[in-house]
Amino acid sequence: MINLLKRIFTWWHQSTIGTGLTLWQKKARLVGEDHQGNRYYEEGGAKGTFPEGGRRRWVVYHGVAEGSRIPPEWHGWLHHTWDEPPTVSPVPVKKFEKPHLPNLSGTPLAYRPHGSISVAGEPAPEKKDYEAWSPEG
Repeated sequence: MINLLKRIFTWWHQSTIGTGLTLWQKKARLVGEDHQGNRYYEEGGAKGTFPEGGRRRWVVYHGVAEGSRIPPEWHGWLHHTWDEPPTVSPVPVKKFEKPHLPNLSGTPLAYRPHGSISVAGEPAPEKKDYEAWSPEG
């Protein structure tokens, strides 16, 4: 029962029943899945609902719904930057490109510079290389 209520009212753990109904109503077809388990859909039918017959595209997140979890190649397909999904026409990876990482803010893996209050240990030494402004003089 609790899982049914979560599917009806929450969107941050998995797709809701409303998303499932929308995908069913639009006759969406599964186009592919990324390495994180996110599934990508495109509107089916003879003609799409966008102007000039364009088709709507969706992502159904596997786990937490966080936009930064979409890899660049799928982001480009979702936003109609290219027509073919990465499953049909893989995007070439240049040797200087790093692997995609989601936004790590608020997680234990977030960047914390030396002196940050969230870093354990001694605070960074205070620098005295400037003089604070004073309105009196």
